[in-house]
Amino acid sequence: MLIYLLEKEFKQFFRNSFLPKMVVILPLVAMLIFPLIANFEIKNINLSVVDHDKSTQSRQLIQKIQSSGYFRITNVAESYREAIRSVEKNESDMLIEIPTDFEKELESGSGTKVLVATNAVNGMKGGLGSSYIMTILNNYSSQIALRRLTPEISMQSSTMQTPDVEIIPRYWFNPELRYLFLMIPALMIMVLAIVSGFLPAMNIVGEKESGTIEQMNVTPVNRFLFIISKLIPYWMVGFVVLTISILVSLLVYGFLARGSYITLYLFASMFMLAFSGFGLVISNYAKTMQQAIFMILFFLLTFIFLSGFYTPITNMPKWGQVLSNFSPFKYIIQAVRMIYLKGTPFKDLIPNFLALCGFAVFFNGWAVLSYRKRS
Repeated sequence: MLIYLLEKEFKQFFRNSFLPKMVVILPLVAMLIFPLIANFEIKNINLSVVDHDKSTQSRQLIQKIQSSGYFRITNVAESYREAIRSVEKNESDMLIEIPTDFEKELESGSGTKVLVATNAVNGMKGGLGSSYIMTILNNYSSQIALRRLTPEISMQSSTMQTPDVEIIPRYWFNPELRYLFLMIPALMIMVLAIVSGFLPAMNIVGEKESGTIEQMNVTPVNRFLFIISKLIPYWMVGFVVLTISILVSLLVYGFLARGSYITLYLFASMFMLAFSGFGLVISNYAKTMQQAIFMILFFLLTFIFLSGFYTPITNMPKWGQVLSNFSPFKYIIQAVRMIYLKGTPFKDLIPNFLALCGFAVFFNGWAVLSYRKRS
Protein backbone atom coordinates (compact mmCIF):
# COMPACT_ATOMS: atom_id res chain seq x y z
CA MET A 1 0.00 0.00 0.00
CA LEU A 2 2.81 2.42 0.94
CA ILE A 3 4.51 1.88 -2.45
CA TYR A 4 1.40 3.02 -4.32
CA LEU A 5 0.98 6.04 -2.07
CA LEU A 6 4.61 7.05 -2.66
CA GLU A 7 4.16 6.56 -6.39
CA LYS A 8 1.19 8.92 -6.25
CA GLU A 9 3.15 11.55 -4.31
CA PHE A 10 6.16 11.46 -6.62
CA LYS A 11 3.99 11.67 -9.73
CA GLN A 12 2.11 14.57 -8.19
CA PHE A 13 5.42 16.29 -7.37
CA PHE A 14 7.04 15.91 -10.79
CA ARG A 15 3.87 16.83 -12.67
CA ASN A 16 3.87 20.15 -10.88
CA SER A 17 5.49 22.75 -13.13
CA PHE A 18 6.81 24.84 -10.23
CA LEU A 19 8.02 22.57 -7.40
CA PRO A 20 10.91 20.73 -9.15
CA LYS A 21 12.30 24.05 -10.37
CA MET A 22 12.00 25.58 -6.92
CA VAL A 23 13.90 22.69 -5.32
CA VAL A 24 16.91 23.53 -7.52
CA ILE A 25 16.61 27.31 -7.72
CA LEU A 26 15.89 27.96 -4.01
CA PRO A 27 19.17 26.58 -2.59
CA LEU A 28 21.18 28.10 -5.44
CA VAL A 29 19.77 31.58 -4.91
CA ALA A 30 19.86 31.31 -1.12
CA MET A 31 23.46 30.13 -0.95
CA LEU A 32 24.72 32.52 -3.62
CA ILE A 33 23.04 35.70 -2.37
CA PHE A 34 21.98 35.41 1.27
CA PRO A 35 25.48 34.80 2.78
CA LEU A 36 26.67 38.04 1.18
CA ILE A 37 23.63 40.01 2.37
CA ALA A 38 23.23 38.58 5.89
CA ASN A 39 26.59 39.97 6.98
CA PHE A 40 27.06 41.74 10.31
CA GLU A 41 30.63 42.84 9.60
CA ILE A 42 30.71 46.63 9.94
CA LYS A 43 32.92 48.30 7.33
CA ASN A 44 32.93 51.48 5.23
CA ILE A 45 31.82 53.66 8.14
CA ASN A 46 31.37 57.23 6.92
CA LEU A 47 33.58 59.56 8.97
CA SER A 48 33.57 63.34 9.19
CA VAL A 49 36.88 64.89 10.22
CA VAL A 50 37.46 68.22 11.95
CA ASP A 51 41.21 68.95 12.12
CA HIS A 52 41.92 72.19 13.99
CA ASP A 53 45.65 71.45 14.30
CA LYS A 54 46.53 70.58 10.67
CA SER A 55 49.90 69.27 11.81
CA THR A 56 52.01 66.31 10.79
CA GLN A 57 50.74 64.27 13.76
CA SER A 58 47.08 64.99 13.07
CA ARG A 59 47.49 64.05 9.40
CA GLN A 60 49.22 60.81 10.41
CA LEU A 61 46.33 59.99 12.75
CA ILE A 62 43.74 60.63 10.03
CA GLN A 63 45.73 58.49 7.58
CA LYS A 64 45.96 55.69 10.15
CA ILE A 65 42.19 55.75 10.65
CA GLN A 66 41.55 55.73 6.92
CA SER A 67 44.02 52.90 6.21
CA SER A 68 42.40 50.63 8.80
CA GLY A 69 39.81 49.58 6.19
CA TYR A 70 36.85 50.29 8.45
CA PHE A 71 36.39 54.00 7.76
CA ARG A 72 36.05 56.21 4.73
CA ILE A 73 36.29 59.97 5.09
CA THR A 74 33.24 61.50 3.48
CA ASN A 75 33.47 65.00 4.91
CA VAL A 76 36.28 67.33 6.00
CA ALA A 77 34.68 70.08 8.08
CA GLU A 78 36.02 73.33 9.49
CA SER A 79 33.99 73.20 12.69
CA TYR A 80 32.16 70.80 14.97
CA ARG A 81 28.82 72.36 14.04
CA GLU A 82 29.44 71.70 10.34
CA ALA A 83 30.48 68.10 11.05
CA ILE A 84 27.46 67.36 13.23
CA ARG A 85 25.17 68.61 10.46
CA SER A 86 26.62 65.97 8.15
CA VAL A 87 25.77 63.35 10.79
CA GLU A 88 22.23 64.69 11.11
CA LYS A 89 21.81 64.45 7.32
CA ASN A 90 23.07 60.83 7.36
CA GLU A 91 26.02 61.82 5.22
CA SER A 92 28.37 60.68 8.02
CA ASP A 93 28.06 58.01 10.72
CA MET A 94 30.72 59.41 13.04
CA LEU A 95 32.86 62.48 13.51
CA ILE A 96 36.28 63.02 15.02
CA GLU A 97 37.48 66.45 16.16
CA ILE A 98 41.24 66.98 16.60
CA PRO A 99 41.95 70.00 18.84
CA THR A 100 44.39 72.83 18.32
CA ASP A 101 47.94 72.14 19.63
CA PHE A 102 47.34 68.40 19.19
CA GLU A 103 50.94 67.76 18.06
CA LYS A 104 52.45 70.08 20.67
CA GLU A 105 50.64 68.40 23.55
CA LEU A 106 51.54 64.92 22.30
CA GLU A 107 55.24 65.74 22.02
CA SER A 108 55.30 67.34 25.46
CA GLY A 109 53.73 64.27 27.02
CA SER A 110 51.03 66.26 28.79
CA GLY A 111 48.28 64.40 26.97
CA THR A 112 45.52 65.66 24.74
CA LYS A 113 41.85 65.04 24.07
CA VAL A 114 40.17 63.96 20.85
CA LEU A 115 36.40 64.21 20.48
CA VAL A 116 34.56 61.28 18.90
CA ALA A 117 30.79 61.54 18.34
CA THR A 118 28.73 58.67 16.94
CA ASN A 119 25.30 58.37 15.39
CA ALA A 120 23.80 55.61 17.55
CA VAL A 121 20.47 55.23 15.72
CA ASN A 122 22.03 52.02 14.42
CA GLY A 123 23.29 50.75 17.77
CA MET A 124 25.49 47.99 16.38
CA LYS A 125 27.17 50.25 13.83
CA GLY A 126 27.65 53.01 16.40
CA GLY A 127 29.05 50.67 19.05
CA LEU A 128 31.44 48.83 16.76
CA GLY A 129 32.51 52.03 15.02
CA SER A 130 33.36 53.64 18.37
CA SER A 131 35.25 50.52 19.41
CA TYR A 132 37.26 50.49 16.18
CA ILE A 133 38.27 54.13 16.42
CA MET A 134 39.13 53.86 20.14
CA THR A 135 41.43 50.93 19.36
CA ILE A 136 43.14 52.97 16.63
CA LEU A 137 43.56 55.97 18.96
CA ASN A 138 45.01 53.81 21.75
CA ASN A 139 47.41 52.18 19.31
CA TYR A 140 48.49 55.55 17.94
CA SER A 141 48.98 56.89 21.47
CA SER A 142 51.15 53.90 22.35
CA GLN A 143 53.31 54.49 19.27
CA ILE A 144 53.83 58.13 20.23
CA ALA A 145 54.72 57.19 23.81
CA LEU A 146 57.17 54.52 22.66
CA ARG A 147 58.84 56.91 20.23
CA ARG A 148 59.22 59.52 22.97
CA LEU A 149 60.78 57.00 25.35
CA THR A 150 63.23 55.56 22.80
CA PRO A 151 65.97 58.19 23.34
CA GLU A 152 65.77 57.71 27.11
CA ILE A 153 66.10 53.95 26.78
CA SER A 154 69.12 54.25 24.48
CA MET A 155 70.93 56.38 27.09
CA GLN A 156 70.65 53.67 29.74
CA SER A 157 73.32 51.09 30.41
CA SER A 158 73.80 48.52 27.67
CA THR A 159 73.50 45.77 30.28
CA MET A 160 69.86 46.60 30.89
CA GLN A 161 67.43 44.70 28.75
CA THR A 162 64.04 46.08 27.89
CA PRO A 163 61.45 43.32 27.97
CA ASP A 164 59.48 43.10 24.75
CA VAL A 165 55.94 41.77 24.93
CA GLU A 166 54.28 40.95 21.65
CA ILE A 167 50.65 39.88 21.72
CA ILE A 168 49.66 37.70 18.79
CA PRO A 169 46.01 36.60 19.01
CA ARG A 170 45.03 33.19 17.65
CA TYR A 171 41.48 32.84 16.38
CA TRP A 172 40.40 29.23 16.50
CA PHE A 173 37.97 27.57 14.06
CA ASN A 174 37.54 30.77 12.00
CA PRO A 175 41.01 32.38 11.75
CA GLU A 176 39.94 35.03 9.24
CA LEU A 177 36.94 36.04 11.38
CA ARG A 178 34.68 35.76 8.34
CA TYR A 179 31.06 36.20 9.37
CA LEU A 180 30.19 34.44 6.12
CA PHE A 181 31.34 31.11 7.57
CA LEU A 182 29.04 31.56 10.56
CA MET A 183 26.00 32.27 8.38
CA ILE A 184 26.34 29.56 5.71
CA PRO A 185 25.49 26.60 8.02
CA ALA A 186 22.49 28.46 9.42
CA LEU A 187 21.26 29.38 5.93
CA MET A 188 21.46 25.72 4.90
CA ILE A 189 19.07 24.88 7.73
CA MET A 190 16.72 27.72 6.78
CA VAL A 191 16.47 26.36 3.22
CA LEU A 192 15.88 22.84 4.56
CA ALA A 193 13.12 24.14 6.81
CA ILE A 194 11.35 25.83 3.91
CA VAL A 195 11.47 22.67 1.79
CA SER A 196 10.71 20.13 4.52
CA GLY A 197 8.13 22.22 6.40
CA PHE A 198 6.29 24.32 3.84
CA LEU A 199 5.94 21.82 1.01
CA PRO A 200 4.27 18.92 2.92
CA ALA A 201 1.88 21.37 4.57
CA MET A 202 1.02 23.02 1.27
CA ASN A 203 0.51 19.58 -0.30
CA ILE A 204 -2.21 18.50 2.12
CA VAL A 205 -3.89 21.91 2.30
CA GLY A 206 -3.86 22.07 -1.51
CA GLU A 207 -5.64 18.70 -1.61
CA LYS A 208 -8.19 20.02 0.87
CA GLU A 209 -8.93 23.04 -1.29
CA SER A 210 -9.16 21.00 -4.49
CA GLY A 211 -11.30 18.31 -2.84
CA THR A 212 -9.01 15.37 -3.71
CA ILE A 213 -8.41 14.70 0.00
CA GLU A 214 -11.96 13.35 0.17
CA GLN A 215 -11.00 10.55 -2.20
CA MET A 216 -8.23 9.55 0.18
CA ASN A 217 -10.55 9.69 3.17
CA VAL A 218 -12.84 6.99 1.76
CA THR A 219 -9.98 4.55 1.08
CA PRO A 220 -8.86 1.92 3.64
CA VAL A 221 -5.48 3.68 4.03
CA ASN A 222 -4.87 4.32 7.70
CA ARG A 223 -3.66 7.70 8.88
CA PHE A 224 -0.17 6.45 9.80
CA LEU A 225 0.55 5.33 6.23
CA PHE A 226 -0.98 8.51 4.89
CA ILE A 227 1.34 10.71 7.00
CA ILE A 228 4.40 8.58 6.13
CA SER A 229 3.60 8.84 2.42
CA LYS A 230 3.57 12.63 2.75
CA LEU A 231 6.85 12.72 4.69
CA ILE A 232 9.14 10.48 2.64
CA PRO A 233 9.07 12.35 -0.73
CA TYR A 234 9.91 15.73 0.79
CA TRP A 235 12.43 14.09 3.09
CA MET A 236 14.25 12.86 -0.03
CA VAL A 237 13.85 16.23 -1.72
CA GLY A 238 15.49 17.76 1.36
CA PHE A 239 18.62 15.67 0.74
CA VAL A 240 18.80 17.06 -2.80
CA VAL A 241 18.51 20.60 -1.45
CA LEU A 242 21.17 19.94 1.21
CA THR A 243 23.56 18.48 -1.36
CA ILE A 244 23.14 21.51 -3.64
CA SER A 245 23.79 23.83 -0.67
CA ILE A 246 26.95 21.94 0.31
CA LEU A 247 28.28 22.02 -3.26
CA VAL A 248 27.61 25.75 -3.64
CA SER A 249 29.30 26.56 -0.31
CA LEU A 250 32.31 24.49 -1.38
CA LEU A 251 32.66 25.62 -5.00
CA VAL A 252 31.75 29.30 -4.55
CA TYR A 253 33.04 30.13 -1.06
CA GLY A 254 35.62 27.36 -0.57
CA PHE A 255 33.87 26.43 2.68
CA LEU A 256 34.68 22.82 3.51
CA ALA A 257 33.35 21.02 6.57
CA ARG A 258 36.05 20.06 9.07
CA GLY A 259 33.87 17.27 10.40
CA SER A 260 32.12 14.30 8.83
CA TYR A 261 29.54 14.85 6.11
CA ILE A 262 27.90 11.61 7.25
CA THR A 263 27.22 13.24 10.63
CA LEU A 264 25.93 16.32 8.83
CA TYR A 265 23.46 14.29 6.74
CA LEU A 266 22.38 12.34 9.83
CA PHE A 267 21.50 15.51 11.72
CA ALA A 268 19.83 17.01 8.64
CA SER A 269 17.69 13.90 8.14
CA MET A 270 16.44 14.02 11.72
CA PHE A 271 15.73 17.75 11.51
CA MET A 272 13.81 17.32 8.23
CA LEU A 273 11.80 14.50 9.78
CA ALA A 274 10.94 16.70 12.76
CA PHE A 275 10.08 19.82 10.78
CA SER A 276 8.10 17.90 8.16
CA GLY A 277 6.02 16.54 11.00
CA PHE A 278 5.50 20.08 12.23
CA GLY A 279 4.36 21.15 8.76
CA LEU A 280 1.86 18.27 8.68
CA VAL A 281 0.52 19.30 12.08
CA ILE A 282 -0.14 22.78 10.68
CA SER A 283 -1.82 21.30 7.59
CA ASN A 284 -4.17 19.23 9.75
CA TYR A 285 -5.55 22.36 11.39
CA ALA A 286 -5.41 24.80 8.46
CA LYS A 287 -8.37 24.81 6.08
CA THR A 288 -6.95 27.14 3.43
CA MET A 289 -3.55 27.84 1.91
CA GLN A 290 -3.47 31.31 3.43
CA GLN A 291 -4.05 29.97 6.94
CA ALA A 292 -1.27 27.41 6.53
CA ILE A 293 1.21 30.00 5.22
CA PHE A 294 0.55 32.45 8.05
CA MET A 295 0.75 29.76 10.73
CA ILE A 296 4.02 28.30 9.41
CA LEU A 297 5.58 31.74 8.95
CA PHE A 298 4.68 32.70 12.52
CA PHE A 299 6.29 29.62 14.04
CA LEU A 300 9.20 29.62 11.58
CA LEU A 301 10.21 33.18 12.46
CA THR A 302 9.77 32.45 16.17
CA PHE A 303 11.96 29.35 15.95
CA ILE A 304 14.63 31.20 13.96
CA PHE A 305 14.89 34.17 16.34
CA LEU A 306 15.12 31.82 19.34
CA SER A 307 17.74 29.60 17.71
CA GLY A 308 20.83 31.80 17.79
CA PHE A 309 20.64 32.28 14.03
CA TYR A 310 21.57 35.97 14.26
CA THR A 311 22.56 36.57 17.88
CA PRO A 312 24.12 34.23 20.47
CA ILE A 313 21.62 32.60 22.82
CA THR A 314 23.73 33.74 25.80
CA ASN A 315 22.95 37.37 24.85
CA MET A 316 19.21 36.77 25.21
CA PRO A 317 17.33 37.51 28.45
CA LYS A 318 16.81 34.56 30.76
CA TRP A 319 13.25 33.93 29.61
CA GLY A 320 14.46 33.96 25.98
CA GLN A 321 17.14 31.40 26.78
CA VAL A 322 14.50 29.16 28.36
CA LEU A 323 12.19 29.47 25.33
CA SER A 324 15.09 28.70 22.97
CA ASN A 325 15.10 25.14 24.31
CA PHE A 326 11.77 24.61 22.51
CA SER A 327 13.17 25.56 19.10
CA PRO A 328 14.45 22.64 16.99
CA PHE A 329 16.50 25.17 15.02
CA LYS A 330 18.71 25.76 18.06
CA TYR A 331 19.98 22.19 18.16
CA ILE A 332 20.49 21.72 14.42
CA ILE A 333 22.20 25.10 13.86
CA GLN A 334 24.56 24.47 16.76
CA ALA A 335 25.36 21.00 15.44
CA VAL A 336 25.95 22.07 11.82
CA ARG A 337 28.15 25.01 12.84
CA MET A 338 30.22 22.74 15.10
CA ILE A 339 30.57 20.13 12.34
CA TYR A 340 31.62 22.73 9.78
CA LEU A 341 33.84 24.98 11.87
CA LYS A 342 35.18 22.71 14.64
CA GLY A 343 34.99 19.25 13.12
CA THR A 344 33.09 18.03 16.19
CA PRO A 345 32.52 14.25 16.18
CA PHE A 346 29.07 12.71 16.60
CA LYS A 347 29.70 11.55 20.18
CA ASP A 348 30.02 15.18 21.33
CA LEU A 349 26.76 16.10 19.59
CA ILE A 350 24.60 13.35 21.08
CA PRO A 351 22.54 15.78 23.27
CA ASN A 352 21.61 17.80 20.16
CA PHE A 353 20.74 14.63 18.23
CA LEU A 354 18.54 13.29 21.04
CA ALA A 355 16.75 16.65 21.20
CA LEU A 356 16.00 16.47 17.47
CA CYS A 357 14.79 12.87 17.90
CA GLY A 358 12.43 14.10 20.60
CA PHE A 359 11.05 16.81 18.32
CA ALA A 360 10.63 14.26 15.49
CA VAL A 361 8.66 11.86 17.69
CA PHE A 362 6.56 14.66 19.16
CA PHE A 363 5.61 16.44 15.92
CA ASN A 364 5.04 13.31 13.85
CA GLY A 365 3.04 11.68 16.63
CA TRP A 366 0.94 14.82 16.86
CA ALA A 367 0.50 14.81 13.06
CA VAL A 368 -0.78 11.22 13.09
CA LEU A 369 -3.13 11.76 16.03
CA SER A 370 -4.50 15.08 14.75
CA TYR A 371 -5.30 13.77 11.27
CA ARG A 372 -8.96 12.83 11.02
CA LYS A 373 -10.34 10.83 8.13
CA ARG A 374 -13.80 11.97 7.18
CA SER A 375 -15.90 10.00 4.73
